[in-house]
Amino acid sequence: MINEGVSVMSRKTLYELQAENVRKTYLFIVTFSLILFAIGYFFVWYFNWGLTGIVLLAIFIVLYNWIAYEQSDKIALASVGAIPANPEEYYVLHNIVEEVALAAGIPKPNVYIMEESQPNAFATGKDPKHASVCVTTGLLQMMNREELQGVIAHEISHIRNRDILLMTVVAVVAGLIILLRDVMLRSMWWGMGESRRRDKNDNGAIILLIIGLIFSIIAPLIVLIIRSAISRQREYLADATGAYIVRDPYGLASALEKIGSYTKPMRVTSSATAHLFISNPFGRAEKLFATHPPIEERIKRLKSLTM
Repeated sequence: MINEGVSVMSRKTLYELQAENVRKTYLFIVTFSLILFAIGYFFVWYFNWGLTGIVLLAIFIVLYNWIAYEQSDKIALASVGAIPANPEEYYVLHNIVEEVALAAGIPKPNVYIMEESQPNAFATGKDPKHASVCVTTGLLQMMNREELQGVIAHEISHIRNRDILLMTVVAVVAGLIILLRDVMLRSMWWGMGESRRRDKNDNGAIILLIIGLIFSIIAPLIVLIIRSAISRQREYLADATGAYIVRDPYGLASALEKIGSYTKPMRVTSSATAHLFISNPFGRAEKLFATHPPIEERIKRLKSLTM
């Protein structure tokens, strides 16, 4: 096989890729725990909650990290309104997922459906034994069997490569940071800080206030940069790996052509979960911090593959 994505895979074994993703996940959790603590400490200082506030903040971060690790897949699925796919109604979909999972050497993931006209899909979970694949109804209506198989193979590749743990944790943590940023800015906008009992002329307070503002603004930006780098790098590899699993690069290439022709944005999504999908759910990607590589380039690489 001749392809940049596959050449990357050839330099590292599957186990090395999996271990790398797990290490990156833990590093991400530690890094953003510190960022969350910095943002949370601003709230503790701003409302003068003292030592009790710091202790509660530490407990919250520990609990949130546990939830992000253990329950991130459920949070991601619930955030987009996904429901379990009825095996009788979606027999073909279940059959394809089972076939591809068997070929990839992993347990069959749970299968979910999104009531959404945009053709798209994503995988989530913490490991191959606790994973889920979700597709939109629009994808099922638009794709033939070979194209749907290509899409499922792409998502199964994310599961086998352990991309899903890192990508899902990023989505959950990013969602919280963005939420805290919004709460902080709105609180300051409406003057909620008037209740704090600090001297407004205190230079230390002003400096801390500036630091809090800086963290509230740059934290989501940092999440966006890391998320974009992770997604763009892994999408090429998942494309190549998926094509290798089913021994057919043209099914996914054809599916991506159809997906790329659909420009209407998804009704239910957010910037925190956009990188999970096989294609940008907003319908159009910015070049600087795009969560996905250009579809045209992905199709070109797939068609250059030799099985």
